[in-house]
Amino acid sequence: MTTMSKEEALKFQKTEAEIAKLMAETMKIQKESFWYPIAISGGLIAAVAAAVKIFF
Repeated sequence: MTTMSKEEALKFQKTEAEIAKLMAETMKIQKESFWYPIAISGGLIAAVAAAVKIFF
């Protein structure tokens, strides 16, 4: 069985932490990319409704 040195173990832990960070960032981007079009659509609908109310 192969044993890791302390240096190798630290590199491994650092790599695992970087992977976890990237996964968290990916999840955040996926959530934002889902809600962004919905927020833009809602804002556009509100703007049109306000314009209609002002001019009609």
